[in-house]
Amino acid sequence: MASELLCTRWTMVLLRELISGSTRFNDLRRGVPRMSPTLLSRRLKELEAAGVVERKAPKAARGAFEYHLTESGRELRTVVEAIGSWGQRRIDRKQSLKNIDPAFLMWDMRRKLSPSPPPDRRTVIQFSYPEVPALKRSYWLVVEPDGEVDLCSADPGFEVDLYVSTDLRTMTAIWMGLTTFEKERGKVSLSGTRETAQKMRAWLGFNRAGVEARRTFHLP
Repeated sequence: MASELLCTRWTMVLLRELISGSTRFNDLRRGVPRMSPTLLSRRLKELEAAGVVERKAPKAARGAFEYHLTESGRELRTVVEAIGSWGQRRIDRKQSLKNIDPAFLMWDMRRKLSPSPPPDRRTVIQFSYPEVPALKRSYWLVVEPDGEVDLCSADPGFEVDLYVSTDLRTMTAIWMGLTTFEKERGKVSLSGTRETAQKMRAWLGFNRAGVEARRTFHLP
C-alpha cells in the first residue's frame, strides 16, 4: 500500500520539492518542470487524502493555497534523502548533463542560495546562456536586504550588480560539483564588482568544496 502511494510517477520528486520548502503550486511546478499541472494537482490531492500533505488557505484574500507536509509527510524526509544519497553514489552524474534544463537549474540555485550575511541593499545577478533559445536564455537572481530571494525569467527592471555569462553545460557542471569556476575560467565571463562576485560564490556555496547542496543536484 505504501508503494501504491509513493511509487507513482513523479511522487518522490514532488516530495523532495515539498521537503526542500516549496509550498505554492507554481513553485512546485518550477521544481518539477516536466510534471504537467494536471498530474501535479492529482498527486497533491492523493497525498492530501493519504494524510501526507495538508492544504492551507492563503493568508491574503487573493493569495494562493499552500501545501505543507504533515507529521506523516515529514517522516518521509529520511526516505527521500536515502534515495538521493544512493543516487549520488550509484548514478553517474555526468549522465545528467545530457538532459540539462536552464529553468530547473536556476530554480535549484535559487532554492539553495543562502544569502548570509544578507546584502545592505538589493543585489541583482543576471545569468545568461548565449546558446539557449531567447525565451530561456537569461535569468535574474534578486536578493533583498531581508534575505528574501526571487528568481525572474523576465527582466525585473532593476540595476544589475553582476553579469554571469557561460554555456548551460558548464554552469550545470559547476553547480553539480563536477568542476569549478577556477577550472572553467575561460568559459565563464563575470562582469561586475569583485565584492558582488565574491558574495555570489559564497551565497551559492562555491567557496566550499563538496558542499552537499551542489552534490545532491540531479535533473528529473
